[in-house]
Amino acid sequence: MENDLPTFEPAWNECLEFLTQTPDKISKFLEGLSDTEMRRPESDGRFSALENICHLRDLESEGYGLRIDRMLDEANPLLPDFDGARAAAERNYNQQQSDAALAEFTSSRRRNIEKLRGLTSEEMQRAGTLEGVGDVTLKRLAEMMREHDESHLDDMRVLRLQLKRSREIG
Repeated sequence: MENDLPTFEPAWNECLEFLTQTPDKISKFLEGLSDTEMRRPESDGRFSALENICHLRDLESEGYGLRIDRMLDEANPLLPDFDGARAAAERNYNQQQSDAALAEFTSSRRRNIEKLRGLTSEEMQRAGTLEGVGDVTLKRLAEMMREHDESHLDDMRVLRLQLKRSREIG
């Protein structure tokens, strides 16, 4: 039926395009960083570049990917929060390999984008209850993914500036 075909507003397509571009933006950010710089946290104690990548990788598969699948397969599932700080500490992100982490993030993100691109208008409205947030639709989840990406990309821009200043001073 023609009514079952998704009719997406430009904002939806823009959101998906942004999510698609995030791995490339991260890759460009990493250009020229030494291994030591990759592992150096921001001066205020926030994640290093490597910790950001590992966090995004794990959240993409264990958070967003799982949430998308459950919202498509179950009626109003309870979706657990993903404790990023805890995962970073337990998994020792700063000892991992950046290339592998970015490749895994990119792969998981591609899978999730494919699922989101294939949604019908009706499926976009499927909902779940996200711990600490409340009821969210798949459309809102994609918007939250973008907001989260924007936050981490901003953090990495600040980190890049700090590293540049350190090079200039040192």
